[in-house]
Amino acid sequence: MNRIRLAAYTTLTMVAFAGNSLFCRMALKETGIDAASFTTVRLLAGAAMLWLLMYWQRQAPLQHGSWRSALALFVYAVALSFAYRTINAGAGALMLFGAVQVTMILFGFMAGERMAALQIAGFVAAMAGLVILVSPGVEAPSVLDSVLMLASGTAWGVYSLFGRGLPNPAAATAGNFLRAAPLTLVLSLLSLPWMNLDAHGMLYAVLSGALTSALGYVMWYRVLQHMHAMTASTVQLSAPVIAAAGGVLLLGEAFTRDLVIASLLILGGIWLVLRFRKA
Repeated sequence: MNRIRLAAYTTLTMVAFAGNSLFCRMALKETGIDAASFTTVRLLAGAAMLWLLMYWQRQAPLQHGSWRSALALFVYAVALSFAYRTINAGAGALMLFGAVQVTMILFGFMAGERMAALQIAGFVAAMAGLVILVSPGVEAPSVLDSVLMLASGTAWGVYSLFGRGLPNPAAATAGNFLRAAPLTLVLSLLSLPWMNLDAHGMLYAVLSGALTSALGYVMWYRVLQHMHAMTASTVQLSAPVIAAAGGVLLLGEAFTRDLVIASLLILGGIWLVLRFRKA
């Protein structure tokens, strides 16, 4: 893959990752769909798209993936949807991304990895940024929704850890989405009294599941084949920034001083951890 095509794929992938936050927030803020229904439609749409891609490639997705990964995926998606009922797209994306990276950093520490002084400083900075995002204030989300967003990021971090080193990550992702599908039906039954299948909200859910989730992940795995791990990790820092910009442009969200400070602390701190990671 030449540099121009790699840059194009990478840009599209980061826009897709940011799009997950934007579609979710748009659906729950501007339409009447409930969070459980959004999650169900999103995961089912993602499963359908990935199944079609695997069928086209003559692969059997259920031979890949695992139930533990499917459960982590399900928890991530459910917590994300319920958190975005009140959290702005930009702040939510930062909280999500920060929680993902902190989870993976802590796992590495428990596995015996040790951080240099600059890495420790970066980790502390990232944690401080998360604290700013969830601290009481005029634009601060509720404690429950903050906990849900951090839980979503933690679940995605666990999902990412489960998927490290897989020989066929695209097929594993398809298998995980297909396994998560029946879990969404249980969720729908439990939330039946509050169900509201708003047409526009369902459209956003389908776009989030089939486009920015399924196709976004497939593009990302293709990009990873041509990119060093350090570069890939650093590139992902752009996704919450894109989500914040999209929230300002598409949803009229305010880019507040606290959000700017939290962005610099979280993204800068994680960059330090990644930049000085030992080979």
